[in-house]
Amino acid sequence: MKFTHALKMVAAVGTGAVVVLAGLPAQAGGGHGGAKPAIRTVTTKLSGPFGLDVVSPHVALVAESESGEITAVDLRSGRRTTLISKMPGVSGVAAANGKIFALIGGPNEEGAAPPSKYPPASVLVADRKGHHVRVLADLLKYELKHNPDRQKQFDKAGKPYDALSNPFSMVATRWGLLVADGGANDVLRVNPRTGKVSTFFVPPNPRTKECLKKGAQANPGTVGCDSVPTGIAVRGPHVYVSTLGAEQPGAAAIYKLDGRSGKVLRKWSGFTSLTGIAVSPHGTLFASEVLFGAPAGEGPPPPGFNPAKVGRLTSIDHGRIKHAAVTMPTGIEFAGGKLYSTSWSIAGFFGLKDAGRLVQVNPSAFK
Repeated sequence: MKFTHALKMVAAVGTGAVVVLAGLPAQAGGGHGGAKPAIRTVTTKLSGPFGLDVVSPHVALVAESESGEITAVDLRSGRRTTLISKMPGVSGVAAANGKIFALIGGPNEEGAAPPSKYPPASVLVADRKGHHVRVLADLLKYELKHNPDRQKQFDKAGKPYDALSNPFSMVATRWGLLVADGGANDVLRVNPRTGKVSTFFVPPNPRTKECLKKGAQANPGTVGCDSVPTGIAVRGPHVYVSTLGAEQPGAAAIYKLDGRSGKVLRKWSGFTSLTGIAVSPHGTLFASEVLFGAPAGEGPPPPGFNPAKVGRLTSIDHGRIKHAAVTMPTGIEFAGGKLYSTSWSIAGFFGLKDAGRLVQVNPSAFK
């Protein structure tokens, strides 16, 4: 399943939503004296910010899907510097060993992808300045050859039943680059030196009541919903994966895995449409829910609909669940004792151009 498939309903909003945005208070702006803001806006005017990697106490890399850029953001001043451009559909970013790795999203259900000199569903690598970009790994090629989730891929006419590969997030680890491929329903490992791809983890299909209904699965012969891995994070020897669960109520989950083997150590279930995942040193989980509060169905939203109300962050601290009102978050990361998140990540689907933000979310935001 391609992540944006269920977001068709936002296209009907059109440019009229700009008026709503203009009337909003600056989300968590400020910070000049007084009490510490619950949510601090680090920078604005991002274009579809999906992937996030905080590479130092002062710099974060953001993958801007709509503009096709990897942008370095100064976490103190908010200053933005474009490092790599002309990568339409870039969804993830990670930096390691003096290199920048970028993740390109996959083709849609019909096999179409934005015009680009880079193949869809691929991992690119550049030097630390964003120069000398080249293809490191072709994830779609791996999916076609190995098909880790074992679902039927094509009908008799050779048309894909669903998006075959749509990688959504990536993280650099001691075990290699790990990629959450929502279209392929798996987590892949990519050798950062050779580009060799292997299967790390295949989440089981959720089998909630809704997922077992007739018509819930596009691929014939598959029981239950697609898992759709979307978020991935590392803390110590463990890897954490969040899933979208085909956007079905209660079908999303978080998995704690052994970093070497991919063995499941723990599972948190019952969530809806999770995207990014982050973990604090004390074990608190943070998950982004970009679709929370979005109107159901594919028609236009109801009168008075406010896109600022879509999305939230959820924290899970030893069984205690809290939420923070962050608009349309996707990529999140806990680094240097602070939680950062992209916001307004899918604003483009509401007709809002360059409305994306990077924010710092403080503990007081969770209630």
